[in-house]
Amino acid sequence: MNDNLPEARPGLVQRLWRSVQRDPLSPESDRDRMRLVMNNLILHLHPSKVAARTLRFNYTFGLGGLLALLAVIQVVTGVLLMFAYTPSPDSAYQSMLALQTEVPFGQLIRNLHHWSANLMIVAIVLHLLRVFFTGGFASPRQFNWVLGIILLLLVVGANFTGYLLPWDQLAYWAVTVGSSLIGYIPLAGDAITRLLLGGPEVGAATLTNFYGLHVAVIPLTLFAVMSFHLWRVRKDTLTVPRRADEPGDVPVEKVTTIPHLVSRELIFALVMLALIIAWAVVFNAPLEEAANPDHSPNPAKAAWYFMGLQELLLHFHPTFGAIIIPGLALLGLAALPYLEPDMEAQGIWFRSIQGRWIAGISIVIGVLSAALFVGLDEVLLDLPALLPFLPTVISNGWVPLAGILLFLLAYYEGLYRLGATACEARLAIFTLLLAAFFTFTIIGIFFRGEGMALVMPWSVIP
Repeated sequence: MNDNLPEARPGLVQRLWRSVQRDPLSPESDRDRMRLVMNNLILHLHPSKVAARTLRFNYTFGLGGLLALLAVIQVVTGVLLMFAYTPSPDSAYQSMLALQTEVPFGQLIRNLHHWSANLMIVAIVLHLLRVFFTGGFASPRQFNWVLGIILLLLVVGANFTGYLLPWDQLAYWAVTVGSSLIGYIPLAGDAITRLLLGGPEVGAATLTNFYGLHVAVIPLTLFAVMSFHLWRVRKDTLTVPRRADEPGDVPVEKVTTIPHLVSRELIFALVMLALIIAWAVVFNAPLEEAANPDHSPNPAKAAWYFMGLQELLLHFHPTFGAIIIPGLALLGLAALPYLEPDMEAQGIWFRSIQGRWIAGISIVIGVLSAALFVGLDEVLLDLPALLPFLPTVISNGWVPLAGILLFLLAYYEGLYRLGATACEARLAIFTLLLAAFFTFTIIGIFFRGEGMALVMPWSVIP
């Protein structure tokens, strides 16, 4: 074998090969080789230098790194759980009980897996919000924003498929409610539901399908898209935080990734890991009695991250509440970075000082509008009864949706006429809708009791 490496080899392989040739018996060379391997691994994930300002915690809040840490926790704990889990209705629930009582540290491992999965949804939503509110989706990062939306859907899918695996009452009926939303897709809804569930209802085939999706299909897809997303982050570069009155062409100081960025990432990862473990030690993942298809709980609620959609179903025709409105929201999110900007605001929170006031006002309007809409629809407003001559899909679908769109258009035009830029007005619409959906979610979780009637929170929380 020729000991000389051809010059055509890639740079990383070339450097590693040459490092191996250096005195393999020397302890000093062992340390050098290890340092070289680690440095090259880090610099494949990060650029060699980064803007010093991007190291500020109050700009990124470490959310991207937190998501990477949570993904690692999910893989490690998920693999360990596979050794103690059997995906069948007769054994799944017993596997959960065995984890709690027979498997050493089994409860802790399940707790880590459960809570980090839920935290992953929160973190990826906050990460997307941080990117939006700092203008981080602008050119040339438009496509990476779309990849972020795809990652959000994959994380929700991973949580949803994993939700059923304990096979207890909470999981069984939450998945039953959640999967029923798919059935409202026009034309193909029933076919997709039967394919996903393996039959007309949640059963043994559903558990097998969800297990395969949860441990293989979704994780592989998630890590493939995540890898591409990270590559695009490095290729497109990070936005640099700046003041609202600071021009975007001001030169910024750069520092080396090693040690400035890596040391911060390591400390943040260790702190977050300690907090997650502490939470998992104190709070156990929920586990109710074994699933009973013949006994539906009252109320039967979806998983918490679907409660906003379930609340929409109480006020809109199912096709609109489950498919059309969420679909329009996702299309709007994907289209946001491709709309023509009328101001240079990358790296500025809420676009400008005026944008911050507009966003704050939009939050208040969004919360109050959603709460008022729920209250009126619950007590006074009954569109199908008021418009009996129209089909329900129109009276309880197109009519309220048209009213909401007209309200949003009027709000947008009002802001524009008062001096807001188009970017600030879009920010306001986004913030208003976000606050409204968050309000729907809170109402669904804490204010819906038996029969999904409105109750006070202390009647819902045991």
